[in-house]
This record gives sequence, C-alpha cells and structure tokens, in this order.
Amino acid sequence: MTEKEICELLGRKQYKAIKESFADMNEVDLAELLERLPEKQMIMAFRLIGKEEGAETFSLMEPKQQQILVEALTERELKAVLDEMFLDDTADLLEEMPANVVERILANTDVETRRQLNQLLSYPEDSVGSIMTVEYVDLKPEMTVRDSLEKIRRVGIDSETIYTCYVIRNKKLLGIVTAKALLISDERKTVEEIMESNIISINTHDDQEAAAKLVRKYGLLALPVVDKEGCMVGIVTVDDAMEVMQDETTEDITLMAAIAPSEDSYFGTSVFRHARNRIVWLLILMLSATFTGVIITKYENAFAAIPLLVSFIPMLMDTSGNCGSQSATLIIRGMAIDEIHLKDVIRVVWKEMRVAVLVSTTLAVVNGIRIFVMYGDVRMAVLIGLTLVCTITLAELIGCTLPMLAKKCRLDPAIMAAPLITTCVDAAAILIYFSIATSLFKL
Repeated sequence: MTEKEICELLGRKQYKAIKESFADMNEVDLAELLERLPEKQMIMAFRLIGKEEGAETFSLMEPKQQQILVEALTERELKAVLDEMFLDDTADLLEEMPANVVERILANTDVETRRQLNQLLSYPEDSVGSIMTVEYVDLKPEMTVRDSLEKIRRVGIDSETIYTCYVIRNKKLLGIVTAKALLISDERKTVEEIMESNIISINTHDDQEAAAKLVRKYGLLALPVVDKEGCMVGIVTVDDAMEVMQDETTEDITLMAAIAPSEDSYFGTSVFRHARNRIVWLLILMLSATFTGVIITKYENAFAAIPLLVSFIPMLMDTSGNCGSQSATLIIRGMAIDEIHLKDVIRVVWKEMRVAVLVSTTLAVVNGIRIFVMYGDVRMAVLIGLTLVCTITLAELIGCTLPMLAKKCRLDPAIMAAPLITTCVDAAAILIYFSIATSLFKL
C-alpha cells in the first residue's frame, strides 16, 4: 500500500482496511511508509497499528518522526508503546529527544525501568555499554533442561533474544547454551552438562566497534557484556552490531570524501549544515594546494625555455594522486576489518614498494613510447618516465603510511584518504618533475 492510498483511506475513514493492510506488513516497511506520510496522517495511521507492532515500528522510525509521535500520543498510548519497547531502543530514543520530551517519556516508565535506563545512559558514548540491552535469558548451572525450557517460555517474550541463553552464578558468566542445544538434549540433563564454557565476551567500556567486529568474526547472534568485575550486565545483539558497522562505514566514507561526519540522514540534514560539514575541509585542502602553486611559480624559467613541460603537469599529478589514493583505500579497508595492524607497517611498506615498481615501470614505458612517437624527443620521454617512477613510488609510500600514522596518533585512518593524500602527492610530484627536468635539460 502506498502513502497516497493510506491518505485516501484515512480521508474516507476506512480504518479497518488500513488495519488489515498494516497487519500484513513488515515493521521496517511500515516505519518507512509512515515516515513518508504528512504529519497529521502519520499520527492517525500509527494509532491503527497493533500494540507490539507499533512499538517495533516506532523504534525503527527517524528521531524527528518519533518526537512528533511522542508529543501527539496520549499518556496511555505513550505508556503502551514504551512498555513494549526493549530498553536499548528506549535508551536510544532518550539520547535523541529534547529535554522536555525526555521528561515526558521518563514520566511514563516505572522506577525499575528508569534505573536501568539511567545505567545504560551513564556509559560513555560509542562504548559497548551504550548499545547493549539488559533483557536476556539467564539460567543457573544446576537447572535441568526441562526447567530451562520452562523459563524460556515464561520470560522469553520480554527478552531481546532466546536463541542464546547465559549460564550465571552469583552474577558471574559461566557459559552459554543455545536454544538448539536445549531442544535436542535429554530433559533430565543439567545446563552445566551441555553449556559451552569457551566464552567470547566484551567489557562495557570497550569501543562498540570492537563488539561489532567480534560478532562478525565469530558469527554470533548475541555477544555477552561483562563489567570490570567480570559480572554479566547485558548483551549486544547482531542487529545492534550491524547498526554500529553501518554507522562506522558511513563515517569512514564521509571522512574519505573530506566531509565532517553527521549522524542525521541526507534529507534530514539542513542545507546550512551540509555546507558547514564540507567547507572546513575544502578550505584546508584549497589553502594547502597553494604550495603546489608556489613550486610551479619557482620554475617559470623552465616553462619559458620548454613550454611543452606544462602540458604534462596534469597527467603527472593525476596519476600520482590516483596511485596514492588506491594504496590508502586498501590500507584503510584492511585496518577497518582488522586485517592490517600497526605492527604490520614494515610488511605493508615492502609490499606497496614492490607494487609501485611494477606499476610505475609499466606506466613509464607506455608513456615513454607515446611521447617519443608524438614528439620524437627521447629526453622528454626519459623525463616523464623517471618522474612517473619516482612520483608513483612516493605516492604509494605516502598512501600506505599516512593512514597507519593516523591510527598511531589515535585518529581515524579515513582522515588520511584521497583528498588529503592527493594534495600532498601533487606538491611532491611537481617538485620531483621539475627537479629532474632542470637537471636533464640543464635549465
């Protein structure tokens, strides 16, 4: 059903037809549909969604639409939504809302829920604790399989996941047991007999990106989170890990394009903020490019003697900049997926230097032949060939080391991406080009 059809049905007050249509829709699609509706129709349509589906749909909507709904819903309606939401989703909601909306949300939660929310919100931003949920199934080691299945049936409805259960004694995590293991085991066996004691866990104050990497590496549906005393306090589910990976990838892409990261969507960001996010880096890159101009000006006499030198500048700058960007992109990706570490710097440089030899030699030979055929000048062909070998080698070296240097300085390696590396390599390429030219042609 399209937003136009929804608006028409709302106008004719055919609420039953809308309810039936919503009942067959996935919550993700439903959230996207509601976000496209005008404000008044969105509020009316949201009230026609079932109780559980409404909470899930609400948690998937953008903060702007969530705020509109919170302000429009009655106290009873708001409480019904909050009661069905998982705590981590509620915590995310509170972080996005203005103070007056937060007060209203907290007023519609019970004391225990507020305590748990305050605990989640107390963790540092971007830490594992800030994305975990405290709603999981915990079992005691002495419980039988039958008792465990009974507990899952009883508390599973309020848990984020029931596929992985956690064996705990005195708040200490002893092991994990899957729903599959419980279902295929003898009902008289104890949990301790069938649990997996080789546990992959993470600390509350670790970086959330580390949790996402563990979930991806070990193929986990949920990752247990422990505090500094080793007590289990929550879990990070695979959907939360995927969201972290998406956010980190988006941040890296924007940094690699020399744009300040933004948590808002493209259309949810104002024109002024878009400009502000881009203009700072553009100013830095523009001003840094003046060094290239200074170098070119220094060799005005060479231009006057051999005007043909000028025609090769764009090709040399583009080629060296592209080589540096290729190298940087591969290193940044390798670091992002934990394939490349700081200790690998020597291996990386050695590999990139060998690549540079092959690439630069090929390009130098091809360009040398082209220039000799076009201009019949052997010295000019040698000049361009030598310059390409030197600039590409330098570009590969800069491209592979700058991201690792950024990591060493506790900066995001994506900062050292194409725009910045291209600016650095351009100046170096011009300097190398004219240094060789003045020596070769004795200018």
